[in-house]
Amino acid sequence: MTHSSDEALTVLVYSDDRNTRAQVLAALGRRPAADLPEVEYQECATTPAVLRALEKGGVDLCVFDGEAVPAGGLGLARQVKDEIYGCPPVLVLIGRPQDSWLAAWSRADAAISQPVDPVALAEAVATLLRARLGARSLAR
Repeated sequence: MTHSSDEALTVLVYSDDRNTRAQVLAALGRRPAADLPEVEYQECATTPAVLRALEKGGVDLCVFDGEAVPAGGLGLARQVKDEIYGCPPVLVLIGRPQDSWLAAWSRADAAISQPVDPVALAEAVATLLRARLGARSLAR
């Protein structure tokens, strides 16, 4: 599945906390960067919902809440990197900057500390989406 320049990208946002998901969506808006297509969001509150969405395909980036309960986003990131063929990039939201070693263990592509800094989140998401689009155009 390739994207034309005007086709929306899909970002999956996982957290058991509705407020955390809303915070991510508000921080990113419809277009995290001017050079990227618009973004559509798929919100998931449970691990099975995330796995179903990723198995179905069409997700360009995942944002996982590392503090989610009962399954944290760090363990879930490691699981999807192991189990999902062609897994999209994963950004994890970590509770404290000191938890960056956990993000490395999880094999996440990026990590942002909570509370979410909207500028840092948008920059990290834009970087990951640009890389994803670049890899896709090379594969064509």
